[in-house]
Amino acid sequence: MSNPAPILQEPVRRIGVLRALMLGDMLCALPTLRALHARWPQAELVLIGLPWAAEWASRQAFVHRFIALPGWPGLPEQAVRTERLPQFLQHMQHEHFDLLVQLHGSGDVVNPLVGACGARATAGFAEPGSYCADPPLHRPWPRQGHEILRLLALTDHLGIARQGLHLEWPIHASDRSRLAALVPPARPLACLHPGARFASRRWPARHFAAVGDRLAGEGFQVVLSGSAAEAPLAAEVAGHMRHPAIDLTGRTDLWTLGALVEAAAVVVTNDTGMSHVAVAIGTPSVVISCGSDAARWAPLDARRHPCFWHDLPCRPCMHEHCPLPRHECAQAVLPQSVAAAALAQAAWTALPASPSPPLPQALPHDPAAAAFIQPR
Repeated sequence: MSNPAPILQEPVRRIGVLRALMLGDMLCALPTLRALHARWPQAELVLIGLPWAAEWASRQAFVHRFIALPGWPGLPEQAVRTERLPQFLQHMQHEHFDLLVQLHGSGDVVNPLVGACGARATAGFAEPGSYCADPPLHRPWPRQGHEILRLLALTDHLGIARQGLHLEWPIHASDRSRLAALVPPARPLACLHPGARFASRRWPARHFAAVGDRLAGEGFQVVLSGSAAEAPLAAEVAGHMRHPAIDLTGRTDLWTLGALVEAAAVVVTNDTGMSHVAVAIGTPSVVISCGSDAARWAPLDARRHPCFWHDLPCRPCMHEHCPLPRHECAQAVLPQSVAAAALAQAAWTALPASPSPPLPQALPHDPAAAAFIQPR
């Protein structure tokens, strides 16, 4: 581990962190934010992210302020507001960051942005030979490993001690009260989250419905969660179910969603932000990984959060819609296997969360069938 302390001069009073991504990406950055805060506990930490993340950042213990990024050329997460960039860059230069940290990936697209912000020092990821403002404070983006560990590779490089791999999700009494007004507390809850940003990452609605019926048949009240845009997908799941389900799509904010996960005995979800919410709160879950890089995104604690996936040469897939006729990576994960795992996970709700074990170098897979990362 290198230690660039002579280059990064003290004092560090103001730290900016760029990570303009979606919910799961932000949660995976929490161990790195925690490490930065522990290294400079008196410093103000300012998160620079997508506008939606302002609400999420407002409850993070390590984030003191939030600045919305108006997009940037080459970033696909939101359309760039070019007319706002001069004012944004001027604002960033007036922040006078002592350290601006790039947690956005390899840096090919965003390192010029970071360099233009006028920080006293910048740190992050950069490919060999590519631009970055302070090369000694940068390292190449890891091409393998879990997202949490890839991000921590930077603080390792900076000689900053890790402060655990765990995630966090603060829930207030008011969040629980709002949930209670939406869901009668009559039966144990099972939460199904059928949405994902890309259709290629979604397990079929009929499969979620089959799992929901199995859980409902065992006495659980099934609750469907998702954003307002995912309401048609939730309605499709409910339409295939024989048992009634409570549809909360579009009816929860981030924190009521957290209260729902906390109240649930088990969460069944695609490999999306919801899987990381369950990890942060400690509710057992079952994750179905369709197309994504399971080694990068599956929960580290496979005992409490088993992940089903099917190995194919085309993984990881970056298509919004699967270009193959059958969407085999999704169809190969069988509802009866997921339902059995969900019932087993629900039985573990009272067990304490196990420490996050290291993810194996290679996830187990069966070329002829869907893989299951076994609880251990």
